[in-house]
Amino acid sequence: MNRYQLELYVAGRTPASRRAVSNLRKLCDTRMAGACRMAVIDVLERPAVAEEKKILATPTLIRVYPPPARRIIGDLSDPDKVLFHLDMSPAGDPSGPIEGEEA
Repeated sequence: MNRYQLELYVAGRTPASRRAVSNLRKLCDTRMAGACRMAVIDVLERPAVAEEKKILATPTLIRVYPPPARRIIGDLSDPDKVLFHLDMSPAGDPSGPIEGEEA
C-alpha cells in the first residue's frame, strides 16, 4: 500500500536532476520501504504539465497524496529535511497518514 504519491520535476539530464532522482529513489527504497509511489517528469519534454503545476525551478518534488500538496526544491540530498518539509513519516512510523484516512 502506497501511503505517499510523489512527483519529481526535473529539467533534462543535468547533474542536479540525476542527483535528485537518485536521492529520491534512495529515500523511497531505504527510509520509506515501499510506502511511496514516485513519478519523474521532465519539464523540457512536458512543459504544459510544468506550467499547470506552476513549477518555477527544478528539481522540484511535490507530495501529491495525501492532500494538501507540499513541495520542496533542490537535489534532495538531506533525507531528514525532505521528510520534514513534505510532512512524511518513515515506513514503520505509525504517526504518518494512512491511505484513505485524513491527516
